[in-house]
Amino acid sequence: MALDTENRDILMAVAAASIRHGLSHGRPLPVSAADYVEELRSYRATFVTLERHGDLRGCIGTLEAVRPLVEDVAHNAFAAAFSDPRFPPLAAAELEGLALHLSILSPPEALPVVSEADLLRQMRPGIDGLILSDRGRRGTFLPSVWESLPSPAQFLHHLKLKAGLPADYWSDTLQISRYTAESFGGPLPPES
Repeated sequence: MALDTENRDILMAVAAASIRHGLSHGRPLPVSAADYVEELRSYRATFVTLERHGDLRGCIGTLEAVRPLVEDVAHNAFAAAFSDPRFPPLAAAELEGLALHLSILSPPEALPVVSEADLLRQMRPGIDGLILSDRGRRGTFLPSVWESLPSPAQFLHHLKLKAGLPADYWSDTLQISRYTAESFGGPLPPES
C-alpha cells in the first residue's frame, strides 16, 4: 500500500533529521515508532540513497523488515551518510546539494528458475529489485537500478559482479528473490 504525501514528507524529514543528528552526535536520531501513525509503525525494509549533485554519495538498507518503518528510515539515513564503506563519512559542508531517495521494499519472494534464460524471461524491468545469493555471497539491486542498466542481461550480469561472482556465473544452487519498492525523494528537507 502506497504512502500518502503527508507520510512521505514525514519520512523525508526524519531521514534528514537523522543525518543532521549524526553530524552533531555521531549516532542516528532516536525515534520512537509509538509517536507516529500506524502506517509508519508497520515493520518494513527500507533503503536510503544519498546523492550529491547527481552523484551517488551513500546507499544503505535492509532487505528484511527488522524494525518499524520510521525507525528503519532514521537508522538507514544515518548509515548511508556515515557508514557506507564506499565513501568517507558525510561532512556538514556536503549538506548543500544533498538529495535523499527512500525506497520501501515489499517482502522478498523466492523466484524459482531453472536456467539463466528462464530468469531473464521472468525479470520485470523497472519493477523488480533482485537479491542473488550463492556460496556465501549476496548482492541486490533496487528497482531504480533499471534506469542505468535497462536490459535484463545487463542488470543480471552487473548484479552478479556486485555479489562477487563472475558475470557469466550460473549454478543450480543460485538463489534468486525479487521484490518491488515504493520510491520517492528529493532535495534534503530543511531543518524543522
